[in-house]
Amino acid sequence: MKILVISLAGIGDTLFATPLIHELRANFPDATIDALVLWSGSKGLLENNPHLDCVHQKNLIKAGKPDKLEALRFLWSLRKNRYDVSINTHPQSRILYRVAARIVGAPMRISHEYECSSHLDRWLVNCVVPQDYGKHSIENNFTALRSLGARVKLPAHEIETFLSGAEKKWADDFLASHKLANRKLLGIHVGSGGTKNLALRRWPLGNYEELTRRLCKKHPNLAILFFGGPEEELDHKKIRAVAGNENLFFPKTQNLRQVAALIKKCDAFLSVDTALMHLAAAMKVPNQIVIETPTWNKPIEPYGNPFVLIKNPVVAGHNLEFYRYDGRGIRGSKEELQRCMESVTVESVFETVNKLI
Repeated sequence: MKILVISLAGIGDTLFATPLIHELRANFPDATIDALVLWSGSKGLLENNPHLDCVHQKNLIKAGKPDKLEALRFLWSLRKNRYDVSINTHPQSRILYRVAARIVGAPMRISHEYECSSHLDRWLVNCVVPQDYGKHSIENNFTALRSLGARVKLPAHEIETFLSGAEKKWADDFLASHKLANRKLLGIHVGSGGTKNLALRRWPLGNYEELTRRLCKKHPNLAILFFGGPEEELDHKKIRAVAGNENLFFPKTQNLRQVAALIKKCDAFLSVDTALMHLAAAMKVPNQIVIETPTWNKPIEPYGNPFVLIKNPVVAGHNLEFYRYDGRGIRGSKEELQRCMESVTVESVFETVNKLI
């Protein structure tokens, strides 16, 4: 049997696919199991995964829009692998993800049914399983097993990222070179996803600046590590200028595997719901803290790791009124969503972090 696991959405969603990949290997030890991802970061996090035979990666988006001709060429090239089954993992609600499965052309094409599903979906995918907003995406993914006559075999599950010795050594060397080995470490990610309008779920940068000032004053021996890629460089520069302090560090990581290795060293981690939140959960960071956003819901909670959620007073339990898996962005105008995130005060975040560190 040849199985293709399709995870073309966010990097965090690819991490959600790893327990399913392990279950597929447990059920079909002799199968060829490949993955198809969009982002290079997703591919990097799947490297060294012993349950995969191959990871196909291609960024099919240019200037924020699908590059249709390039996508068609690439996906058509995968037909030569003659996959028996493709599985679109949860959550991938946009119809383009199911179009990708149809082009690859496995005889059995499994996907979840979303609110935006239409009659066309019956042609794109031919084995539909229900989604449940009351379950984590990882648990939603396991429903695909029944379609294959398989079942959950493993006694426990976790997000799997297999770091190399070199990546672990890089993190050790970073701490040693900055004399951080014996200091308490707080990791912070100020960013969020950039597709659709998901950047609007960021907590205001000015709030991070004020939080940093207060934490440095209250905990002079606390080292704060700001994580992120090129998209966070400008924000980091602003934080460094406003809250300039010898206790702030901005690691220059080469890839998400180095990020994961360094996050694993942290005593606490603060973010909204982003890929790095899921990396922190995968690395079992103690004292994980999450600021609630309009996209927050059960399917994307940190998996297998205790966390503290700082409630958003505007969201106030109406999460699914703001965001559902229907291919659309967060509901609300830019101004409304900015006010929503501004409603989480610096004081509330400071009090939570202060208690845990």
